[in-house]
Amino acid sequence: MSDSARSEIMARVRRASRGAAGQDIAADHARIGQGPSATLPHADIATAFLTNVLKNSGTVAVAADRSAAVKEIGRYLFDKYHSRKLLVSNDRRLAALPWRDAGLLPRFGSAQDGDLAALSFARIGVAETGSVLTVTGKANPSANNLLPESYIILVNIADVVTTLNDGLNRLNLGSDIETRPRGINFISGPSRTADIAMKLVTGAHGPRFWHVILLGETEENTLPRARALANP
Repeated sequence: MSDSARSEIMARVRRASRGAAGQDIAADHARIGQGPSATLPHADIATAFLTNVLKNSGTVAVAADRSAAVKEIGRYLFDKYHSRKLLVSNDRRLAALPWRDAGLLPRFGSAQDGDLAALSFARIGVAETGSVLTVTGKANPSANNLLPESYIILVNIADVVTTLNDGLNRLNLGSDIETRPRGINFISGPSRTADIAMKLVTGAHGPRFWHVILLGETEENTLPRARALANP
């Protein structure tokens, strides 16, 4: 962004803060427009999404249907913890999963001491950033995506969009306060910080591990292609 463009934007912000009319602010916003989106690593949106999840230090898998998704969750839990136990948010889509197909033992509710892994369903996946968008509320407590060591996310391929703006538009919160979520989370990887002595530490403010499962029909080479793009 050039200095002149930055100065123009800040001047408009200052005018708005002095009580500009709403229609004037909207007109200014329309004239400024939106900045360019990030270039996707691949034309196939599923490949692009998974590639950027991997670049964000997440791990990924694909599952053609709900049974395959449950089996992938079981594989992940057994490989990492030799366990079949899992904390699950009170999402109706999760309650309907065929848990017996993988012999899993889900506990529905909010995170407690000793919960090593939690599962949620994302509302949106964003290809340009490799992010998932989740909402919090009674059915999906915020503690579930903060306290367990591993956070597993299911994302329907139909809910993967190109840009963050597309994701916010798709979310369509509406004006009904009773049905709106308590919070919105954009998650773009496991918790990491290098604030102390410039040493990278994982799990400082949330999960150490982040596993994203893309649910739905994908091209046969989607997963290996994403891994090759993320680690050229």
